[in-house]
Formats: sequence, structure tokens, C-alpha cells
Amino acid sequence: MSEEAAAAEIDSDSYKIGSGDVLEITTWKEADFSKTLSVRIDGKITFPLLDDIKAGGLTTLQLKKQIEDGLKDYIEAPVVTVTVKGSQSQKFYILGEVSKTGEYNLVKNLTILQAFALAGGFTEWASKKEIILIRHENGKEKVMRINYKNIARGRDFSQNIQIQANDTIIVP
Repeated sequence: MSEEAAAAEIDSDSYKIGSGDVLEITTWKEADFSKTLSVRIDGKITFPLLDDIKAGGLTTLQLKKQIEDGLKDYIEAPVVTVTVKGSQSQKFYILGEVSKTGEYNLVKNLTILQAFALAGGFTEWASKKEIILIRHENGKEKVMRINYKNIARGRDFSQNIQIQANDTIIVP
């Protein structure tokens, strides 16, 4: 998936900006205050006149408001747009008997079946009935068992869950 397509998949209302994300910040009628910036490892960006701004952990709408509030001292009624052009901060992991194990960038509404497609499918030794998904929720580890064969045969689509940031999928 291209960076542009991935950016189009990001839900700006709920997506939390993180380190490594590429942001396009546009200030209407103010080219000097329109920039494409990467979020640093400390979660901050450097913006003209405002110096370092915390972007990590905010939604694009929260960051937009913060920049507009800061620019009010310099520009009359600034109108700012913040777009995530490249998501590098939200990842998930696939391990075990798949063609391409590793770390993957998370895109909006990615399901378990789509994650297996990204990983190139299963090896011939994969145990497709005993897949494990590990998710961290509220500081606790939640383990879910997934039977790929039931999903693929149309028996249990409820197991075709959406992948979340930091999920780990293990195919024994």
C-alpha cells in the first residue's frame, strides 16, 4: 500500500499521532506556516514561531487546535489543517508459520485475514486452527484464540477481528 493510500485510511478523529509519523500542516493563506514535518522520538515537532510542540498522543484535531491557538498571536484567525501523511508509529507483529514474519504498519480497519495476506499467507506447517492474538488492554495482556479455518469456511466471521496497535499474532 502506498503512503498516500495508507494516509487516506487513517481516521483523524481517533488516530493518535506518534513518533515517526509524517504530518502535513497547512495554514490557509500562510505558506510560511505550512510544513511537512516528522514527529521526533520525543513526540514533538518544531513549528515556526511556536518552537517545540507536543504532537505525540494527540489526534490531528487536537494538534490543529493547539497550533491555531499558538498562531493567534501572529496571524488573525488562523485556519490550520493537520493531515497524517505517513503513519510509522502504530505497528502490529506477526510471528511463526507465515511467509513474512515481522513488524507491519497498522492501517485503519485492518482485519486478521488482511494481516495474513500482508504476511504472504501461511507456510505448509502452519497450525491454522490454533492462532494466538496477544493484545494489551488497560495494562493487561489479553490472549485470543483464532481458528483461521472457521473464518475462511464462513463458519465464524466474528473471529475476523480488527487489528489494533501493538497486537502480536502468533501462528504456531
